[in-house]
Amino acid sequence: MSFSNLAKSLSCLVLGLTYFLCCSPRTSAQDLGADLQPLLEKHRGDVGLMVKNLDTGETYQHHSDVVMPTASLIKFPVLIELYRQAEQGTLSLDKQIVLKETDKVPGSGILTQHFNNDAVLSLHTIARLMITYSDNTATNLVLDQIGIGSVAKTMTEMGLPETQIHSKVFRRDTSIAIERSQKYGLGSTTAKDMVALLEKLHHKTLLKNESCDAILAHLLTCDDKSKIARRLPPGVKFFHKTGAVNECRTDAGLMATPKGMIAIAILTNNNKDTSWTESNEAELLCAEVGDIVYRWYNPDSLTAENGSSVLKVGSNGILVEALQRALNKQLTPSPELSVDGDFGPATEKALRDFQVSKNLEASGVTDPKTWSALGPIELEETDTAAPTELPSKQAADPLQGPPFVSCKAWVIVDKTSGNIIDGYESQKSLEIASTTKMMTAWLISKWAAEHPEILNERVTFSARADSTPGSSATIRAGESVTVRELLYGLMLPSGNDAATALAEHFGERFDVDGADKSLNSYDRFVRVMNQEAQSLGMKNSSFRNPHGWPHKEHFASCTDLAILANKVLDSALLRDVVSTRQFECETQSTEGYRRKLVWKNTNELLGTEGYIGVKTGTTDSAGACLVSCSVRDGKELIVVTLGSSGSPARYADSRNLHRWGWQKLAPQEKP
Repeated sequence: MSFSNLAKSLSCLVLGLTYFLCCSPRTSAQDLGADLQPLLEKHRGDVGLMVKNLDTGETYQHHSDVVMPTASLIKFPVLIELYRQAEQGTLSLDKQIVLKETDKVPGSGILTQHFNNDAVLSLHTIARLMITYSDNTATNLVLDQIGIGSVAKTMTEMGLPETQIHSKVFRRDTSIAIERSQKYGLGSTTAKDMVALLEKLHHKTLLKNESCDAILAHLLTCDDKSKIARRLPPGVKFFHKTGAVNECRTDAGLMATPKGMIAIAILTNNNKDTSWTESNEAELLCAEVGDIVYRWYNPDSLTAENGSSVLKVGSNGILVEALQRALNKQLTPSPELSVDGDFGPATEKALRDFQVSKNLEASGVTDPKTWSALGPIELEETDTAAPTELPSKQAADPLQGPPFVSCKAWVIVDKTSGNIIDGYESQKSLEIASTTKMMTAWLISKWAAEHPEILNERVTFSARADSTPGSSATIRAGESVTVRELLYGLMLPSGNDAATALAEHFGERFDVDGADKSLNSYDRFVRVMNQEAQSLGMKNSSFRNPHGWPHKEHFASCTDLAILANKVLDSALLRDVVSTRQFECETQSTEGYRRKLVWKNTNELLGTEGYIGVKTGTTDSAGACLVSCSVRDGKELIVVTLGSSGSPARYADSRNLHRWGWQKLAPQEKP
């Protein structure tokens, strides 16, 4: 069990000061591996990891010498080469670069979408954009100045031959290593290589001191906090660069902790979960690894940012939360502090009031006497009304009845009759994530039934569609596919960008009852989604977008989604789409190039005979959702599960409920 998980399981600690005096950093890399190894081994993908305490030299490695794709992490070595050449005087960081239309490429960054052609920027500014926003256009501009091959040459001279960038971003035709491009994509490296570069950077042996300081300043601005940085305590400096493409998520950097500088690099590839949500498995793995590593070397960081049990204005952490909770309970009247872990003026005033009440010096700072006066503190909220003795055991589990599931609500429906076979909280309105896209697809198919020619229309992606957050069909602004093809991009990889593009393309064609004529096409489409829900009898539904990104007024019930799924499966067009496991097509760009796309269905039930669709959905707030259909002897069952505890759980929940549904249906069919 990791230290952080142990901390979360504690419900009460004795004096905070005593706790901290009892804690001491654990320094065995082998023991650290005992915490990390189970996580790495159960991950559904390949992982390379290296952690090195640069103060003690202690190192933990897991497949650290395996060559893996970098995605945008390779921009860190590109930055190093830029500063190496600047030191040699072959280029100037003050050089002014003119941004041309032909320079712009899709993907991450801001230059392509937010800067006009002929904008002039210094090479230093372009380098900052390359790191801060992982700007792809900026990266290519830097490569134009330093030369693609110079990065591999310099890395090889440093003894790191596997660290290479193979081409410009989204310009595979510029590849200088065709086979490596095909195997690794944009770049390649090992976790060990990344840590070696980070160690040289920290010790200022990579380049001159000024250049190392400048590189560190760039890395500190990286705005991607979805991976290792996600769970680091506030105020911890993390100098890093990340990377992400569908099957590859990476992060590497220097973690400045109170107990020393930690170099860490994690590379993941062939990830089973290729989603672009906050619950992506590889990104959560990176976050958990970062959390474990930080707390391993800094166990007392559970409390104040500075690792001290002396709390004062500016401190933050779990112990501050415990202090706030204690003050709320022990002062009369309660100061009603927000238990947010931030020690601000309100907490200081409450602490002074408490100290006065105990005849202590009203310093507004915790000290041993204050901790003693507070008595035992609670690390987490507990039920003070709970009995001190354990409650009696519940009755044994019944042998009959529906299976135990993790989801918040579910329903089983006989598709042929529309009858509900069984359910739990099936009428309750809940968040539905990307199961929303059933409505988007249904509206398109309904329109296509009357206007079949629209399926061959080409949908050109706008900047808005391209920048839609969440899971993606990976079509870029200016690229187009047919409507028929885009339905697969909507339903298989669950493209939020595809949903936006379809709404923009079709919304203006629909009649909207009582709608403001000035509504744009996207908003008109959302209005029609709600009109259609009413006409279908979806009484507990409300739509605020075409893709399911979280919104407090965007929800539906299990029963409503079963109604919608029935319509989707009645459409021959959509029935084929949702039952397809993989689909390939080509985009056409306004710039003239063509690009191949391969979309895989996120619905893992399609790998089992008897299942034919229909839609997955996942967000942090909605949990893991699934609308599915099974077929036996010409009959069909629809099962909807909302709010399962995780992706594997939603499939287990659904399969168990399908089995239960068929068992329930069988007696009804006997003569």
